[in-house]
Amino acid sequence: MRLIAFKNTRGQPALGARVGDELIDLTALGLPASLDELLRQGDAGLSAARAAIASAGPAQRRPLAGITYLPPVLNPTKAFAIGLNYVDHATESKFEAPKFPVIFHRYPSSWVAHDQALVRPHISNQFDYEAELVAVIGKGGRYISKEKALEHVAGYSLFNDGSVRDHQFRSNQWMMGKNFDDSGSFGPEFVSADELPVGAVGLQLQCRLNGEVLQNANTRDMIFDIATLVAACSEAMALLPGDIIITGTPAGIGLARSPQVFMKPGDVCEVEVEGVGILRNTVVDER
Repeated sequence: MRLIAFKNTRGQPALGARVGDELIDLTALGLPASLDELLRQGDAGLSAARAAIASAGPAQRRPLAGITYLPPVLNPTKAFAIGLNYVDHATESKFEAPKFPVIFHRYPSSWVAHDQALVRPHISNQFDYEAELVAVIGKGGRYISKEKALEHVAGYSLFNDGSVRDHQFRSNQWMMGKNFDDSGSFGPEFVSADELPVGAVGLQLQCRLNGEVLQNANTRDMIFDIATLVAACSEAMALLPGDIIITGTPAGIGLARSPQVFMKPGDVCEVEVEGVGILRNTVVDER
């Protein structure tokens, strides 16, 4: 099942299901207007979505082309981001591979949806890309064991963890450089866990800037797999349906290249993970 958050013809948030190149408006069929609310309904919500998709006729379908995307989860209570989760990325960043997950937060104001513009802040020219897989929590809990952790993951999406490098490394805390308004992106759709290998292991991941492949890796190369990340994040605070874990980026970031490569106005950045989709954004300068 592939779900998309979008604006309906009245400009209001709605939840749809992609079937091929068509979109079924699930909200118009009586389901919630957001994935957040659907996930809060538990297994019953996801079952209702599957039933609505199966029963939708031609009148409930519309072309996918031309829709205005919204981030798959509109208001997560928590968005965990994982640093240095690939050995090659830790090496290029001149850090030792971590013994425990490196966790920081991103805020919803710091990301845009698929096909919306990433904004390079006017106070920096070091606007970097990071291709990442996102795990979306479907069932809440605290002190979740690694053995049970994947039972709490409803599905997956994509993220560009856009980073303003000079601000990121002004201190030991990365939060400022990772949370400039509209500097990252999230989408285009939510892919239910049953559509992918268990734990989303073995999927090719790429970042392309203006068509050039700058990151190329596989999710099997994560230092800490999805189950480990879910367990680690749940130790400190209860996870809730709709919370997201942005699982880290591999080598190839612009900061570590020689010469360095940073995103600039007019660029097109694409994040792709096998089986999940392509997240595409243009880059503009802050007004």
